[in-house]
Amino acid sequence: MPIAADPSPDSDVDLLVVGSGAGGLSAAVTAAQLGLKVLVLEKEAQYGGTTAWSGGWMWIPRNPLARAAGIEEEAGRPEAYLRHELGARFEADRVAAYLREGPRMVEFFRQHSALQFIDGNGIPDFHGRNPAAVTGGRSVCAAPFDGRRLGRRIEQLKPPLAETTLWGMGIASGAELRHFLNALRSPRSFAYVAGRVLRYWRDCLRHGRGMRLVNGHALVGALAASAFEAGVEVRVKAPVRRLLIENGRVAGVQLGAAGAGDGPVTLRSRCGVVLACGGFPHDEARKRELLPHAPTGREHWSAASRGNTGDGLRLGEQAAGVVVRDLPSAAALAPVSLVPRADGSLAHFPHLIERAKPGLIAVDRRGQRFVNEADSYHDFMGALLATTAPGEPAEAWLLCDHDFIRHYGLGAVKPAPMPLGPWLRKGYLKRGQTLAALAQSCGLPVETLQTTVQRYNAAAQTGRDADFGKGETPYNRVQGDAAVGTANPCMAPLVRAPFYAVKVQPGSLGTFAGLRANAQAQVLDGEGRPVPGLYVAGNDMNSLMGGHYPSGGITLGPAMTFGFIAAHHAAGVPLSDRTT
Repeated sequence: MPIAADPSPDSDVDLLVVGSGAGGLSAAVTAAQLGLKVLVLEKEAQYGGTTAWSGGWMWIPRNPLARAAGIEEEAGRPEAYLRHELGARFEADRVAAYLREGPRMVEFFRQHSALQFIDGNGIPDFHGRNPAAVTGGRSVCAAPFDGRRLGRRIEQLKPPLAETTLWGMGIASGAELRHFLNALRSPRSFAYVAGRVLRYWRDCLRHGRGMRLVNGHALVGALAASAFEAGVEVRVKAPVRRLLIENGRVAGVQLGAAGAGDGPVTLRSRCGVVLACGGFPHDEARKRELLPHAPTGREHWSAASRGNTGDGLRLGEQAAGVVVRDLPSAAALAPVSLVPRADGSLAHFPHLIERAKPGLIAVDRRGQRFVNEADSYHDFMGALLATTAPGEPAEAWLLCDHDFIRHYGLGAVKPAPMPLGPWLRKGYLKRGQTLAALAQSCGLPVETLQTTVQRYNAAAQTGRDADFGKGETPYNRVQGDAAVGTANPCMAPLVRAPFYAVKVQPGSLGTFAGLRANAQAQVLDGEGRPVPGLYVAGNDMNSLMGGHYPSGGITLGPAMTFGFIAAHHAAGVPLSDRTT
């Protein structure tokens, strides 16, 4: 497909993309398919960013997979859902572009790339009491991907977060995860798990790593394979220090010195630069400014990639871009636990799955419940921060009994038959033969904790949580476990000793506050004018959701969609006007 204008003779490439997560790779693959010469610059030694550690889910209402399954909803209903959720933060132009182009983006990648999708037609929106919420049909996920298609370039693909894997093997959410949880209870599940494990170890012997990529790892793998096959270069260890601005237009970048004695390297791009560096989850200065619960910048433990240190935001500001500073939440909050590693470092484990399972409660430092544990991770953290007294550390404990931890695990602790001993010795997992002993181990008030559990157990017997409404929304129930057969799929009493606990603290999956942008993914200056030649995608873009978290996949969905939009605008190729 032709591009908008003749290339400049001194251009190194047509489009430079800074960052190699979903937003950056979406822009790169799309631009290459539209005929541009593209270079992706990644400062880390591996490509993939936080996307490689993610679940790989995207919130794309009215997507082709849902419609093929007969799930049709009026075009205005997803917009109504967002209007209700976002309130004053609703941006009509960007929302309209997202809802219009999201389904087209999915179809584009299905037709023109290695990336394929599985549906999330049974996944509800987070907030089921919103009158425009649905119980499914608005989500898609990257399908499992064969890493062998990457050839030797798989060596530079960031592996999944070790603590969320089994021996380094990724486990797909949904049916596959249920097989792993039920492997000791179901012959069918045991056979499935045995086959997966054998294939994984075979791949490790042949290739040095697993080749069946799942979740966000599959999303990055498929996008990267598509990029390589389209002639895109992905250059790692290539930190961008500044933007090159010529005649009021962003015309390239300057890279840091490659080694001692080397000078900076300047790269020009005829069609512009896309910033997709993953936001600021590990930028202490920006966290001090934008996260009230992190007054020093060190009280927030993000599960995002450690390389996401706010580079894109600083680059955008160099070119007169503006970072939004007044969101109700500057980060996509999630409870995280700090996992000790053999090298003395701490991994940040995001607690996304087990909180809704029957037989777990969360208590604050006073030993009291403070939240519906089955609500979204963002809502969980919002409740914890709201109930933490000024000057006190925001922390909570996830508690369960022996049956629960052996069935579901707890945080980084895997279920049976994996051992508990190493986690107890590290101090990550606390255990008590009685609730009183567990309270003492955690530093919680003994009598208060006993009373809290007693009240919860009584509620679990009836299946009705009068305190927080646990299990009352479709999202709660899907996250629970109806197979247990309790009156409420999210509730069961804590009765079988010993009892266990893991401490969680404020964290995030990424950040929301980013560069102000328009519906074409162009960075805007302080007057609301587009900065010529500068685009933004992913968490470098101010969140379309305005600091709210209405459903799963509202990070990767917009990242992929606005990467797709940015590439079209940079290439001068109009987006289709046909109805999807």
